[in-house]
Amino acid sequence: MTKLSEWMVTAVTLGMLWLALLTNIIDNSFAKNHYTLLFWSPIIFAALFGVSALSLVLYRAYTFNDCDDAAEELQKEIIEAKAALTNLGFKFKQTAT
Repeated sequence: MTKLSEWMVTAVTLGMLWLALLTNIIDNSFAKNHYTLLFWSPIIFAALFGVSALSLVLYRAYTFNDCDDAAEELQKEIIEAKAALTNLGFKFKQTAT
């Protein structure tokens, strides 16, 4: 079973349970007393998921590490590659840096 099919089975199962509670197929006092909360719960859960995902992405971007040593090494490799290509006859255009 692929990950997509696992998520789809879970989504369909939760959707059927939500619909059964919403239409009173499953007789539940909580569903009767809190119908509005039950009705809007998928939107509330999607919004909470979006907020948590956004906060995680922003946190990870804020705490992203700079790799100065790797940047210097990469610049050296670029210079070496340009020198090797120049020796083979490749001509580079001058760019403003």
